[in-house]
Amino acid sequence: MEAPIENLIQEIKSCRICEAYLPLGPKPVFTAGEKSKILVVGQAPGTKVHATGIPWNDLSGKELRRWLGVDRELFYNTEIFSIVPMGFCYPGRGKGGDLPPRPECAPTWHASLLGHMPQIELTLLIGQYAHAYYLGKNRKRTLTQTVHCFEEYLPKFFPLVHPSPRNKFWHKRNPWFEDRVLPVLRAKVREVLDGR
Repeated sequence: MEAPIENLIQEIKSCRICEAYLPLGPKPVFTAGEKSKILVVGQAPGTKVHATGIPWNDLSGKELRRWLGVDRELFYNTEIFSIVPMGFCYPGRGKGGDLPPRPECAPTWHASLLGHMPQIELTLLIGQYAHAYYLGKNRKRTLTQTVHCFEEYLPKFFPLVHPSPRNKFWHKRNPWFEDRVLPVLRAKVREVLDGR
């Protein structure tokens, strides 16, 4: 008989695979529940999320919840949402912002976690790293094109741009995202929540 998800969660929280590369040390930040219906796959924690240990506990998370049409209480309910980043720990800063998620995390942990979450109906892929890992050759040439063609990946995957305030210029250049993508995203989330 397979061990419960709680054992796996503790194993991940104890992970030290890439400790030598983490400027603030290892502190995996994620949530997971066996009854979850929506999986949020993001990039990696920023410094605020690292400090609090709560995923998406920053301005990006506030914007993401607006996109989804859900409040904090619902978003952190693991019977509804599991939040599993591509990199579980804060990766450090580079010249243009935070470094990419550590490449060890997803191949080491994602399949095991998903094996414990059989009720996932919708997976939100946020940012280029999640697109690359989960869509592979099926993604488009650019992140913008992938997000623009989001309907091709439904009903399983919903590719999104990152909701970071740093992306405000992207949103100004791509008003179709707010007008065309977000209403569908909210409708899909509502369908899952309503059990349809």
